[in-house]
Amino acid sequence: MSLKQKISDDMKAAMRAGDVKKRDTIRLLQAAIKQREIDERIELDDVAVVTVIEKMLKQRKDSITQYEAAGRNDLAQVEHNEIAVLTTYMPQALSDAEVESLVAEAVTLAEAKGMQDMGKVMAVLKPKLAGRADMGRVSALVKGKIAT
Repeated sequence: MSLKQKISDDMKAAMRAGDVKKRDTIRLLQAAIKQREIDERIELDDVAVVTVIEKMLKQRKDSITQYEAAGRNDLAQVEHNEIAVLTTYMPQALSDAEVESLVAEAVTLAEAKGMQDMGKVMAVLKPKLAGRADMGRVSALVKGKIAT
């Protein structure tokens, strides 16, 4: 079953169960997916859907920071609830050891000699790690590996 189909099925289940918070979050997700499909005139596959979800998660984390700084814990809680629903659609995260192993493999595969090869290494890693690891942390690992 594709990720889009799972999201659609979960929407129907949330509507039947009367789970308003989950229903509303899934509606936001479906709207973001549909908007991207219309904008780019493509049908999104699971990897592209995960990218949309990652973007939505990042937006919510940024919003939480802003709301908490402003003392709006009620709005921050709404964002926390949305994050809880969205993370159910993310693939299983990789452990630190698995990420480090993939980084070492990618550096070897891309024959990286210095920082100028960073793009090559990240191009190898991105499809493998999309949605499964924090790409900022991966980038730092790659820099550390290449610099030595």
